Amino acid sequence: MFLYGAGGHAKVIMDILKAEGKLIEALIDDNRELNELMGVRVLHDWNEEMSPLIISVGDNRTRRLIAEKVSATFGLGIHPSAIVSDSVKIGVGTVVMQGAVIQACTQIGRHCIVNTGASIDHECVIGDFVHISPGVTLCGNIRVGEGSWIGAGTVIIPGVKIGKWSVVGAGSVVDKDIPDGVLALGNRCRIIKSLE
Repeated sequence: MFLYGAGGHAKVIMDILKAEGKLIEALIDDNRELNELMGVRVLHDWNEEMSPLIISVGDNRTRRLIAEKVSATFGLGIHPSAIVSDSVKIGVGTVVMQGAVIQACTQIGRHCIVNTGASIDHECVIGDFVHISPGVTLCGNIRVGEGSWIGAGTVIIPGVKIGKWSVVGAGSVVDKDIPDGVLALGNRCRIIKSLE
């Protein structure tokens, strides 16, 4: 397994892969001063033989840019402490961190982050390149559009739709749909500004 990116997010993914018993061959990062991370070598040039690959970058847009740039077989990382229903579908490149719970018939897109202790209930649909932050609660039948970031500790009530490339601030309580490309936050959550 190879990781593309050698920052803080990579450290957590390394722990996930080690807990799964997967060998980490190397990390790839453009910081040429960095040659090792947590005992694993860091390379500076990617090639197509470096597969399977997980993009270990926290920023959603950067993850998408890298995914579009490289032609690799992408892997998965699911920590053994996560509880994932057998009926869940998870796209390539996604990582599910310690203590996360993903319930029945949920679909998680490609290159997503389901962070520490997040809870995703039944029949949710999570688009590609989404980040569900630590401690988030998504109740049943929620839709989260591509590239959106749900901030730590947010609660979203059943049936709500979050648009594409939006940010929901930490600690928000979301009881109404959120459109594409906005920053929204608060209890009750309200739109603060457009991100377009």
